Amino acid sequence: MARGVNKVILVGNLGNDPETKYTQGGMAVTTLSLATTSVRKDREGNTQERTEWHRVKLFGKLGEIAGEYLRKGRQVYIEGSIRYDKFTGQDGVEKYFTDIVADEMQMLGGGGEGGGAGGGGGGRSERPSRPAPRQEAPRKEAPPAKSNDFGSDFADDDIPF
Repeated sequence: MARGVNKVILVGNLGNDPETKYTQGGMAVTTLSLATTSVRKDREGNTQERTEWHRVKLFGKLGEIAGEYLRKGRQVYIEGSIRYDKFTGQDGVEKYFTDIVADEMQMLGGGGEGGGAGGGGGGRSERPSRPAPRQEAPRKEAPPAKSNDFGSDFADDDIPF
């Protein structure tokens, strides 16, 4: 029996350039602001857009890659989990944060304002970047298949399934 599933998949655009900081141990921690927009039609048939903003954290090598290659406007695929944190400020007021902790990241599409940085991936299971479109060579027709003559002594009853 599964204990539970905490999985988030987001595809959106960066609202600002990534901010990378390093822990005392030297591990990169990169924070992104990611916008996802959904579109629907209301009762009158008018198109309604709703944009949600997500705070995404990337750690280690994945954070380094994100900090180096991602820029504001860039479209990105993020896979990870939701984390809820509570922080009590100096004034004693509790503040709550919702973060997406990324396990995987894939740069998508064009570069947005950040230009066309090379596609790269990261995470525990790296995904290859999408190859650039290429022109296909003219297709050649395959030679006709040779028929296998198993002889007349082979019957359907001889097949073990």
